[in-house]
Amino acid sequence: MSVWLPSAPCTPRGCVEATATRTTVPRAVLRLTAVVVLVLVGVVLAPAGGRFPSRVVRYWSRTVVRAAGVRVRVTGATAPTGTGLLLVANHISWLDIPLLAAVRPAGMLAKDEIRRWPVAGTLVARGGVLFIDRDRLRALPATVARIADALRAGRAVAVFPEGSTWCGRAQGHFRRAVFQAALDARVPVQPVRIRYRDRAGAASTVAAFVGDDPLLASLWRVVSARGLVAEVEVLPVLAPGSHPDRRALAAAAGAQVLDGPPERQVMAMARPGAVPGPASHRPDPCVPDPGPSRRRRRGPRDVLQGAGERAGVPAR
Repeated sequence: MSVWLPSAPCTPRGCVEATATRTTVPRAVLRLTAVVVLVLVGVVLAPAGGRFPSRVVRYWSRTVVRAAGVRVRVTGATAPTGTGLLLVANHISWLDIPLLAAVRPAGMLAKDEIRRWPVAGTLVARGGVLFIDRDRLRALPATVARIADALRAGRAVAVFPEGSTWCGRAQGHFRRAVFQAALDARVPVQPVRIRYRDRAGAASTVAAFVGDDPLLASLWRVVSARGLVAEVEVLPVLAPGSHPDRRALAAAAGAQVLDGPPERQVMAMARPGAVPGPASHRPDPCVPDPGPSRRRRRGPRDVLQGAGERAGVPAR
């Protein structure tokens, strides 16, 4: 078993609400088909991605999200261009990837297993994806060095430093290792905050892709929803040399992205269709239990898991 395990306590059953307002099944099928076709086209064209103007890639990225029936709302500053850039964001959904590309096209950090996928693995590798072997923690410094090389070459690299997807009601914290690449390459860090809201403007976990949630189930939940909105806030950039080390840089980026207005209190624990009674009083699975179980001794597995999560690559 891989030592790289999700650190988020979020689960589909405990954290993801059912789609309250659904669209018709034929429309949902049409949306799903459109998303699959657009993604396949993107994978096939990925090796030639560097030849396309960035505006074309940004348009394609937004189109993928809109094809799923999700409105996109981008606010804040404009991400720097013409220089290497480390894009960092909180991680909730598979939709986060095209949403970040809509801010600035960037190479992604991905698990090494994808490289071994038939056909798609080769195409993705040729498209500029940076891979990390989550089972070999000693490979982390080399991965950071490769990211730094890409940044020095003027490329943008997108990373989710929480190391796992969270449901949006709760969040993790930014692992610091990947920020060393930005320090070594002396490039800016662009924090980005991603949120999902329903048609009434309330925080929504419909788009969350957490725990053992199958990808197809998550896709269907999104394309079936009506009025889902993705909010992307481009936050103030962190200039090179503004922070002395990776710990301070990670803390500054995390303070911008993760310390925004809390969503947890606006999410009711009871969901449509929930059975009333004692079940409605269960503790929120996203909130750590402060009881004795949290104070158990750390074993070898905990040490390996903690070390693996420092790189900031999603375990999904």
